[in-house]
Amino acid sequence: MFSRIDHIAQPGNPPAVRSTREDQRRHRLLYICDWLPPDFGAVGQYSVIFARKLAAEGFDVTLAGLSTQGDSDTSEEIGNGRYREIKLAAKPYDKTRTLRRIFWTAGTNTRLVFRLWRLMRASESILFTGSPPLFLHWIAPANLILRKKLIYRITDFHPECAIAERGRSSRSLDLVYRATLFWRRRVHMFEILGHDQGERLAEIGIPRERMRFKPDPSPVEIRADTVPLERPPEATGKVLLLYSGNWGVAHDHMTFVEAYRRHHSQGKANVLLWLNAVGSNAQQVADMLTDLGLPFVRGKPVSLDRLASLLVTPDAHLITLSDSFVGYVLPSKVYGCVQSGKPVIFIGSKRSDVDRICRESANGRYRQVEVGNVAAAFQALEYLGKLAIEQDECLAC
Repeated sequence: MFSRIDHIAQPGNPPAVRSTREDQRRHRLLYICDWLPPDFGAVGQYSVIFARKLAAEGFDVTLAGLSTQGDSDTSEEIGNGRYREIKLAAKPYDKTRTLRRIFWTAGTNTRLVFRLWRLMRASESILFTGSPPLFLHWIAPANLILRKKLIYRITDFHPECAIAERGRSSRSLDLVYRATLFWRRRVHMFEILGHDQGERLAEIGIPRERMRFKPDPSPVEIRADTVPLERPPEATGKVLLLYSGNWGVAHDHMTFVEAYRRHHSQGKANVLLWLNAVGSNAQQVADMLTDLGLPFVRGKPVSLDRLASLLVTPDAHLITLSDSFVGYVLPSKVYGCVQSGKPVIFIGSKRSDVDRICRESANGRYRQVEVGNVAAAFQALEYLGKLAIEQDECLAC
């Protein structure tokens, strides 16, 4: 249905760099995302990986994004190409405050267009991501003047995510949604992370020939000699289940919390949650487990250079996704979780590409649970506990 690509040189995308003398000038690509490392953000982490790879292939790539560390502008030669990284100073915003969220989005998107205007004019192609939210509404109108090749790496769908978060639309969201459909039809090419995203785009009339399947890889390389981090002392004698990254509004939490309660009151009680995450639901889960008197370890996301070690530290990984966000959000951490070789529990729909990726890569040690099926989630936790008991018995033989 979709073709896998390893770089951006596809029909409708920047042409491949040629070796003839008259075409020695590098193809200039402007790549725009939100938070760049060391600020936490999966989109920014992957953008750095992809942009540097394109530079190594011979492109003249400028990656522009946001930073809480202040403005910066650096460049280097990579392989046959050039990589430039521009960071614009920005303050994070509270996603739970709708009005502040709107003002932050409008102000940030406007700043990006004005600060990057000269680079936009000098570039042959502009690739932008789904973050910051609704940047499409700034770059697509600007492109009526610029007339560049627009490539949309649709990491998140907006305003669909806002509608899913509310559980319903509104008059204002409906107007934004209609405008979004209008501007999406003026994008030359979509890079999709999963086949479920392709189905969502097809539903709104985007031709499949304008989609290119380019999934996120694991942001780090996990090798047999990757050294794990020190396990939390509370995990001694326990099955350590890691939830890492972002646990926000797109990620179901109620199914897990109730199953976890049953596991500790009616089951083996040997699975310990390592909540190494940020996001509104991460704090809610922490508060609920505390109120219930259930054991867990609280942490926070690690830097990219420590991520591989983190992923091989636990005994298993937990991923969740609410049904209303299927096809709109694809938890990028799934690639690193399956590459770690650890068992994975996914609380979410089989329609999500998370399920496909895990079934293809998790070597049979994978359990998928539908949202709301607490009994199945309880059995998945019991399965992890049984694995640990069997391993201990094997070691004692």
